[in-house]
Amino acid sequence: MDSQLLSSRDTKIRCVACYKMFNRREHLVEHMKVSHHSVHQPRCGLCLKHCKSFESLREHLNVPDHLCKGNCQTIFSERGCSLCLQVFEEATALAEHKNKCHLSPPPPLTTSTLRNQVNPSRSHVGSRFKAVAVDCEMVGGGADGSLDQCASVCLVDEDENVILFTHVQPPHPVTDYRHEVTGLTEVDLKDGMTLQDVREKVLAILCGGHNDGAGRLLLVGHDLKHDMNCLTLQYPSHLLRDTAKYVPLMKTNLVSQSLRYLTKSYLGYKIQCGKHEPYEDCVSAMRLYKRMRDQEHGLSGKAEGNGLNSWKQSDLEKMKPEELYKNSTSEYRCWCLDRLSHS
Repeated sequence: MDSQLLSSRDTKIRCVACYKMFNRREHLVEHMKVSHHSVHQPRCGLCLKHCKSFESLREHLNVPDHLCKGNCQTIFSERGCSLCLQVFEEATALAEHKNKCHLSPPPPLTTSTLRNQVNPSRSHVGSRFKAVAVDCEMVGGGADGSLDQCASVCLVDEDENVILFTHVQPPHPVTDYRHEVTGLTEVDLKDGMTLQDVREKVLAILCGGHNDGAGRLLLVGHDLKHDMNCLTLQYPSHLLRDTAKYVPLMKTNLVSQSLRYLTKSYLGYKIQCGKHEPYEDCVSAMRLYKRMRDQEHGLSGKAEGNGLNSWKQSDLEKMKPEELYKNSTSEYRCWCLDRLSHS
């Protein structure tokens, strides 16, 4: 009897999502609670192993993985897309996919493009769009130029059309135009809008032309807290889509990546090679958002919620690994749910 009990305790238990092995069932339960495995996690298209972020998946596909017996690295090098990390059955299908997956940089803004921008006070009222992207460029204020002040603002829609582009008159004297990065000079800001006027126009866009302050559009951007602070803008957190804070796009240790890195790694082109262009950054953030939103994950049980934390520990330890996975939920709201909720 004792030997049977010892034998059962020595039997390794495998996580069905990431394939880690555990000596005791309670250890597997704790692992499942903190890993939040779900259908919304990045997953290898070959061995189906779950990863916490796409960077973790990229490492798995480029370095032999001792947890998996399959030869994912070799197969991916032959039939995998280095941008979206999908794997295809045939080389012809991969070649066709790459033509669509590898994007070109957005063209520079021209005077005619800006002249045809929509009226911000009426933009997106009753439109089919659900999201707009924002980017701000800052100049420096204060004695040492470290005070960030909004100097230009750009908003684009899902089709990359300019909704709003304007220079802004900073509320405090500018002590550093940061010209090497922004390309801005005193002349550029001389005829800019006031910060208050810009803020009101941005809110009018996000609130669908209404004055009730209720957000109606998703706000996309990279490190949105920075942009919102410089605009002195508050917006509901459940409507923010930040490419710097989205778990699948973060580093393996869950530190934010730069927009420049994300654009090169997931869209295939370079940005910010010289001065920063708000339109270019806006479009890149929107493209990243749409690429994440358009993933096909399907649904398994609850997409959100407390998951395993809503169960008693004793009940969890009785579950098979497959049952634990079925009842587990993601720790973040997957952007694919935006598409499903508006389909």
